[in-house]
Amino acid sequence: MIRSTLLSELFKEEPLRWGLRGDPFLWRDMERTLRGISFPQTEAQFIALIERTFEQLTGARISSADHIYVEKYAHGGMSSGYVSPAFWRETALPLLRARYAVI
Repeated sequence: MIRSTLLSELFKEEPLRWGLRGDPFLWRDMERTLRGISFPQTEAQFIALIERTFEQLTGARISSADHIYVEKYAHGGMSSGYVSPAFWRETALPLLRARYAVI
């Protein structure tokens, strides 16, 4: 069986827990945005691409200390539309890095 070399495959299985309500919408948006993009050659390039995509979709850096409000991810309820950069730094990015490493 040939393994996929497309970045979007890393997003197929979602995390069991999220930081804020906007995080699942960002996760799915990143999967769509990276669809058709091949794996970068190095882990450093991979991380840089994920960080650039995060910034492109949220308008803020993944290193941001504050929650980020993204209107297109607001679908009702408290904290709706908010993305947690801490979740992305501490949970999502390490998960994606681990998946990248085994491909």
